[in-house]
Amino acid sequence: MALSTSAAVFSGFSTSLPGDFGFDPLGLGSDPELLKWFAQAELMHARWAMLAVAGILIPEWLEGLGFIENFSWYDAGEREYFADPTTLLVMQLALMGWAEGRRWADMLNPGCVDIEPTFLHKTKPKPDVGYPGGLWFDPMMWGRGSPEPVMVLRTKEIKNGRLAMLAFVGFCFQAVYTGQGPIDNLMAHLADPGHCNIFSAFTTHS
Repeated sequence: MALSTSAAVFSGFSTSLPGDFGFDPLGLGSDPELLKWFAQAELMHARWAMLAVAGILIPEWLEGLGFIENFSWYDAGEREYFADPTTLLVMQLALMGWAEGRRWADMLNPGCVDIEPTFLHKTKPKPDVGYPGGLWFDPMMWGRGSPEPVMVLRTKEIKNGRLAMLAFVGFCFQAVYTGQGPIDNLMAHLADPGHCNIFSAFTTHS
C-alpha cells in the first residue's frame, strides 16, 4: 500500500512513512486520519504474512529432510487436534480479541497499554504506535537511536512484509492448482522451467 507524505507526521518522522515511495494511484493516503489505520493495517498484515510464509516453508523443508511426516499447510484445518473445531475457534477468538483490543486501545491512546517494566533511573521508550519496542519487543534495541537507521530498518520490514503477502497469495494458488507445497513447486520448476511455470496453469492437461 502506498502512503502519502502529506500525512507522514503520524510515523514520528517529518519526511515519510516507512515504505512510502509516492505510489498511491487510488489516493488512499490523502486523508491523514484514514492513513493512520491503513498504515497500521498494512504493518499488521505484513507481519502476519511473514510468519505465515515461514510457517509454510520451514515445516515443508523439515519434511524434505525427514524430520516430520505428512505435512500439508493447506489441509492443516482438517486435522484432529487436542480439542474440537468449535472449542479451538472460541479460544482463538478470545485470545486474538484480547490482543487486538489492546492494540486498538494503543492506537486510540498511545502508551495506554504499556507493559514495559519500570526501572529506577531509566526512562521508558516513547510510545510509538505499531512499534512497541522496550524489553519485550526490542531486546536488542534496534529501534532506538537516530531516526535515519531506524527508518531504514522499518522500511526493510515493510518491504519484506509486502513480499510475504504476495508470496502467501502465490502459495494459495499453487496449493489449489498443483496440490503441492511451494518448495515442491520450486523444485519442479527448476527441473523443467519450460513446461512447469505460471503459464502452465492456463494450458489444458490431457
